[in-house]
Amino acid sequence: MAENSLFAILLRSRWWISFAIAAALATAAMALLPEAYRVVGAISGLPFVVIGVIAAIRQWRAPSAAQVAQTHAAISAMAWPAFAKALEDAFIRDGYGVTPGGAAPVDFILERKGRTMIVSARRWKSARIGVEVLRTLQTARDAAEAQDALCICLGELTDSARPFAAEHRIAIWQTGELAKALRGIALAASSKR
Repeated sequence: MAENSLFAILLRSRWWISFAIAAALATAAMALLPEAYRVVGAISGLPFVVIGVIAAIRQWRAPSAAQVAQTHAAISAMAWPAFAKALEDAFIRDGYGVTPGGAAPVDFILERKGRTMIVSARRWKSARIGVEVLRTLQTARDAAEAQDALCICLGELTDSARPFAAEHRIAIWQTGELAKALRGIALAASSKR
């Protein structure tokens, strides 16, 4: 789905917006169409109901702001071995085969359903991630012939890094994504290891 298509935008918006559009279409159809076509016109809002349901499910499962803040604090206090163990546990729980990365910048090699992803996470505490880090990850992905690449960081991406990541299909996980990915993993206990 195109990133700026109507349905993609609605999936990122609050769930009730899609239901409001569906209701507006149904109301307009009932008011403006001849009686023979009113039901068909009202059903035209059904795709918006489906998008609203999908958005509601996603938003229901998303971590709250308090959970995101708690995850950020816990991850920021962790040493690399504990953070690596938490990530590995989360990846295994989500069905990935996990292999430790051989050399920087690859910390993990993940495999699932015939696809390979390389993960760079060791610089998760860096305040800013620049394009040079992502360029190195892209080079490592090409060398490993992996389909996907993931960079995990708590800091901000530079202005040039974000477009580079989008252009080269490098997924970026920051605090929000980490809070969702690490759900159910005991971060406080992991930080004491």
